[in-house]
Amino acid sequence: MSSFWNWYITILSLGTIVALTWLLFSTRKGQRHNTPTDQTTGHTFDEIEELDNPLPRWWFMLFVGTVIFALGYLVLYPGLGNWKGVLPGYDDGWTGVNQWKKEMARADETYGPLYAKFAAMPIEDVARDEQALKMGGRLFASNCSVCHGSDAKGAYGFPNLTDNDWLWGGETAAIKTTILNGRQAAMPAWLDSLGEDGIRHVAGYVRSLSGLKNPEGVDLAEGQKIYTTNCVACHGVEAKGNHLLGAPNLTDRTWLYGSSFAQVQQTLRHGRAGVMPAQQNLLGE
Repeated sequence: MSSFWNWYITILSLGTIVALTWLLFSTRKGQRHNTPTDQTTGHTFDEIEELDNPLPRWWFMLFVGTVIFALGYLVLYPGLGNWKGVLPGYDDGWTGVNQWKKEMARADETYGPLYAKFAAMPIEDVARDEQALKMGGRLFASNCSVCHGSDAKGAYGFPNLTDNDWLWGGETAAIKTTILNGRQAAMPAWLDSLGEDGIRHVAGYVRSLSGLKNPEGVDLAEGQKIYTTNCVACHGVEAKGNHLLGAPNLTDRTWLYGSSFAQVQQTLRHGRAGVMPAQQNLLGE
């Protein structure tokens, strides 16, 4: 901050406090009565007269308290131009960033050894440690439950984490990669390529792979033909999915966006774009 603005802010802030303090005491001194009376100041507006009564003592003392608080605050914290404040514990003065750094340093001192202990353990061992599970549960509740639910059973468009169906693989390394780096899946829209009839037939065929019944008029043979031509590349010949692409298994009745005939058609018509945000910068290793 330039010298001009430094002094401008300082003089304006302190000058305002001084002026208000002077006004407070000067008007109180000018009041001639210590107890309420019917005497007026002589000022009348709209036939309303202003009584010449003193301010209540509690109000006066409260105002004095605010002045003292304001001066104390401006001594401890930044508020007067380039003044950094004298609040102890901050080498470069108090700021929100410095306070955050101080809190992070205190947290690292407290929790650093604990995290280092678990970081040195295989994840399989961490998963059997009662203290680690409690910590993981709290982290999950704070960061993951908003999408996956407090019971981790997911919701429409958000995977259930309590079953054995994993879009990107359920191995330890795969799950860790998903959490750290995030995932972004894309199911392309097929309406322009297949048309409504094609969408209907392939939706029926896909549902039949999970043993689901379809409405009349669905040509499963035509649906299989369309699937073989367009869908095998991601979902595989047996429709078991592909963890490398995040392509789901279509034979296990686990449907992220619903399994009804209408919902499957909607997925095929307009596609889906699922995003798991990366937690690397938020949670760390």
